[in-house]
Amino acid sequence: MAEETPKEAAEKQTSSSAKDAAAPAAAPKGKKAAEKEGKKVSRRGFFSWAAVGWVGFTAAIGGCVSAFNRFMFPNVLYEPPTSFKVGRPEDFAEGIVDERFKESNGVWIVNSGGSLYALIAICTHLGCPPNWLEAQNKFKCPCHGSGYYKNGINFEGPTPRPLERAKIFLDPDDGQIVVDKSQRYQWEMGQWEDTDSFIEVV
Repeated sequence: MAEETPKEAAEKQTSSSAKDAAAPAAAPKGKKAAEKEGKKVSRRGFFSWAAVGWVGFTAAIGGCVSAFNRFMFPNVLYEPPTSFKVGRPEDFAEGIVDERFKESNGVWIVNSGGSLYALIAICTHLGCPPNWLEAQNKFKCPCHGSGYYKNGINFEGPTPRPLERAKIFLDPDDGQIVVDKSQRYQWEMGQWEDTDSFIEVV
């Protein structure tokens, strides 16, 4: 193996010093790059959380605005007229519960053989619409099983009281029966004796 010449030794030393000098300079570059990368990740994280927060805030505001609008501008539902004509007394056969006006106006017209009356088709338990079961000769609520006789008196289930009657009278101009649901009569208060709660028929 040949001995190094002084020139080669000097070059080697210079090269080694240059490497040593370059090494510390490279380290800070690497550190800065790592810091920059750390900041980028941090920014991404920040913007991700900011986006999630913004979406949540927007949803909350939207919900509040929606609730406010529903309160201030409720949906308008169709309500049938409270007062309407149902025909003449002879149109209702004796002993029959007429269901023609249940869907459209929420009443049954009942001819008991001596009087005609209009029963409100709302269960007095929780407000469900009962059904007339002709074979069983009773009104039966499908929600909780309350039962009523043909005259509206309750006899089974959780309902606390009989069905209500609506005001019923004959129009003096044309002799037709008028039902007015805005005025109701309750059996337990003795109001079924009121002459506006029924029409006498012969």
